[in-house]
Amino acid sequence: MNTSDPAAGHRTTDPDPDPEAAPETAAKADLHFYLQSARDALLWKLEGLSEYDVRRPSTPTGTNLLGLVKHAAGVESGYLGDTFGRPYGESLPWLEADAETNADMWATADESREHIVGLYRRAWAHADATIDALALDTVGRVPWWPADKNEVTLHHAVVRVIADTHRHAGHADILRELMDGAVGMNETNGSMAPGDSAWWEEYRSRLERAAQEAERNA
Repeated sequence: MNTSDPAAGHRTTDPDPDPEAAPETAAKADLHFYLQSARDALLWKLEGLSEYDVRRPSTPTGTNLLGLVKHAAGVESGYLGDTFGRPYGESLPWLEADAETNADMWATADESREHIVGLYRRAWAHADATIDALALDTVGRVPWWPADKNEVTLHHAVVRVIADTHRHAGHADILRELMDGAVGMNETNGSMAPGDSAWWEEYRSRLERAAQEAERNA
């Protein structure tokens, strides 16, 4: 029986709790830690890839690495900017009402990787400033939601952005593994079971055999 901590391999460095910190300060520290870990993981998936590979559609619905970053920048600038009366300040034409469908989910040939990544970093700095400046129970209004139910607290908005960013970091993790086998949260934390290529090949083969057996028995 495996008696190890099942979560141990999936942790980065959790924030050390400060016994003297006010509850709101501690809550913000936790929220920011998990938001930043997702941001960093998402950007790391671009490292070492060609311009083609960061942009190429890798699923039937066009999911691509740089597009995920572009989308994440818009999410942060909207939910943690405009929603609380703190406009981001940079033009994001792909979010305008007349923009083409899914324009925030891919980068044109003229939109450089440096521009999109820089935009994301600036958007998250603006989001962090909002989190620092406002109480978690501050109420904002999401401009693109129906007017009769568009109120959210800052706490809700931050949790929503964390969930969205981790979801897309997961997408990016799979896309990158399918490209060149790179996996993990970052270069120092693979968050994977130990094993060489032969072990993983046998592991995958075992899963394939189990799936085929289950199908035969269905």
